[in-house]
Amino acid sequence: MLDLLITNATLPDGRTGMSVAVQGGRIAEITQGLDAPAHETLDAQGLLLAPHFVDPHFHMDATLSYGLPRVNQSGTLLEGIALWGELKPLLTADALIERALAYCDWAVAKGLLAVRSHVDTSDPSLLAVDALLEVKRKVAPYLDLQLVAFPQDGVLRSPGGVENLERALDKGVDVVGGIPHFERTMAEGAASVKLLCELAAARGKLVDMHCDESDDPLSRHIETLAFETQRLALQGRVTGSHCTSMHSMDNYYVSKLLPLIAQSGVSVVSNPLINITLQGRHDTYPKRRGMTRVPELMAAGVNVAFGHDCVMDPWYGMGSGDMLEVAHMGLHVAQMTSQDGIRQCFEAVTTNAARVMHLENYGLEAGRDASFVLLQARDPVEAIRLRAARLKVFRKGRLLAETPAATASLHLPGRGASTSWMAPKHAG
Repeated sequence: MLDLLITNATLPDGRTGMSVAVQGGRIAEITQGLDAPAHETLDAQGLLLAPHFVDPHFHMDATLSYGLPRVNQSGTLLEGIALWGELKPLLTADALIERALAYCDWAVAKGLLAVRSHVDTSDPSLLAVDALLEVKRKVAPYLDLQLVAFPQDGVLRSPGGVENLERALDKGVDVVGGIPHFERTMAEGAASVKLLCELAAARGKLVDMHCDESDDPLSRHIETLAFETQRLALQGRVTGSHCTSMHSMDNYYVSKLLPLIAQSGVSVVSNPLINITLQGRHDTYPKRRGMTRVPELMAAGVNVAFGHDCVMDPWYGMGSGDMLEVAHMGLHVAQMTSQDGIRQCFEAVTTNAARVMHLENYGLEAGRDASFVLLQARDPVEAIRLRAARLKVFRKGRLLAETPAATASLHLPGRGASTSWMAPKHAG
């Protein structure tokens, strides 16, 4: 007897009337119209069953700290970094853990079951590192938390930067991070990329660097990252996050850069909500959006994912852990409004993001983990448009969260009693 049988589901690839059989926490079979005994049977009623959402770029050590010790008045990246520097001496492990756990509750309720979080290693005490390692242990039964050793103040710019980062890796942090554009000079930025990639290669670690989070078109550390990836045979193991300077680069240089990134196998993570909030702050008009060239990168064969980056922290006062909100903003800013473009934005917060994190057993295929979300939508396009309710969230076949369907009661003469904002099906 099956543990769980979901019937009459629509899958992201467009297949309808599908049944998903779950046994022992894994997907045993996916087929049309399966009828088999199960301890629990769930009729999806034609709604979308999708693999769980994945956030490949976040800062959990800072989350839910908005207003501490003050609010970012300019809204700039640099004031946010300065504000984080003011906050760090006031942090306690207990408060950091409590905020992170609260955020993980939000994430699970939104069907977000895997998060890659950068954690600041600039503080010699490594308080945030120890706290998030504890959070990782606590949430392991219901959320995959991957940690990046992130030298927020610059690995070469800050005293003991390299040693602190290596100590974080020794404690169990998963990924090597960096921030080359925040080093003292372009040359030191490039040197930091080389050093950190060599460190990752020696330790067998993945790499995820904040790359060129700047409006400066001459900030070109993504080029160095792609080069070092190929030199050290790290293809498929490296991510460049943000890459916002590409928004301001001239087209001729980008025509050279895109194939270099594609050949290197470097993934790119854009963070739509934050990139368009922090970038272009020094512009008058026209004002740059600041987000990297998402559709062009995808067309070149680069794996591109979307991250949330921040929720209620020194850089961003909004957010709720909703990756559909991230995808919604991403498609608007990138003008990816075709049906294919919208579906690519859905993949940017699911399958592409899972590829960045190297998640094993992810996806709707037999033998994979039975970790998925039933959405109040009939396809990925409608899911993004509505930021659809997560009716059921499962991890390895176990129900973690459920949300009532979004409906409004109507009192209109001659009209129906309610609406759910789902578009009517076209006749024929």
